Amino acid sequence: MIIPTVYDYFVPMKENLPAERAALQQLVLVEAAKKKAYHRNWNKMERKNVRLFNFDPNHTTQAQWQALGLSAKQAKVMTNYIEKGGRFRKKEDLQKMFVISPERYQELLPYIYIKGATAGNTYQKQSGYPARGIPVMVDINTADTTELDKIKGIGPAFARRIYQYRERIGGFYKMEQLREVYQLDSVKYREISGQIKLDNPQLTRIPINTVTFEQLRHNPYLKFKEVNAIIQFRKQHGNYGNIADLKKVVILSAETIEKLAPYISFE
Repeated sequence: MIIPTVYDYFVPMKENLPAERAALQQLVLVEAAKKKAYHRNWNKMERKNVRLFNFDPNHTTQAQWQALGLSAKQAKVMTNYIEKGGRFRKKEDLQKMFVISPERYQELLPYIYIKGATAGNTYQKQSGYPARGIPVMVDINTADTTELDKIKGIGPAFARRIYQYRERIGGFYKMEQLREVYQLDSVKYREISGQIKLDNPQLTRIPINTVTFEQLRHNPYLKFKEVNAIIQFRKQHGNYGNIADLKKVVILSAETIEKLAPYISFE
């Protein structure tokens, strides 16, 4: 049992450092080759379903972005950007998106087609977007979402919100009501105020003496309890004759009545 220890003491093992270094280097190279092969195979698998085609980034769906090689999360970032009012006015704008790598941009570049973009990278009237420097004037009470989208600073998302809110309240009777639209703050209002108008507003009236609970509960100016109070007061005291009768509903604030007054019909 003690012979190996004695032997190692009197006859130390000779180290072959060059050979060991060579073996270690070979091991490193083998591991690096394995990793490279793994990533190469992974990229092949990842790109198996990639399908390149001509596309307008302003009108590309999430599924189409994924077909172009983006992941589900990356594709969602691109569609969210458009839904929140963002817009690509030239091909180079795609480079500003952090989910588009330089390599991916170069790959997609030949397939990018932005409708209406000219050599000057502006939108022309034939594409539905006004050229820069040409002011628009949109009637917010009659415009559809396409017309509202022409306002500089209002993208598709805001255009839909404005249209839907207008339908809920029964039309705008003053332009300042735009500030009631979700996320359209005073800064945004000032930005677009020079491009909007309100000619002869035609409001949808609320027949306060015949309207039902279900019809009234969707009004954004009224809460559930206030709608119920209006209906119950009418049942107990009869039809409303004027705006002064509506003020007798204790739960209604003066501010709420002021907002509702232009829409109320007592017929």
